[in-house]
Amino acid sequence: MKVTNYISEAFTELKANVTWPEWSEIQRLTIIVAVFSVIFALVTFGVDKGFEVLVAKVYSFLKN
Repeated sequence: MKVTNYISEAFTELKANVTWPEWSEIQRLTIIVAVFSVIFALVTFGVDKGFEVLVAKVYSFLKN
């Protein structure tokens, strides 16, 4: 009974007390998040490749 009451109250609060953003704002913010996600992924990829090259050079130096 507690779970049902909790879910019912949660839906009531979402309908009555939450101010939802407008569709244009949702689209704008989604694009911003997508762009920053791609940028962050590319930076992470670049750092990873840089460390890969660095470690390969260190091992190559130690091997010789």
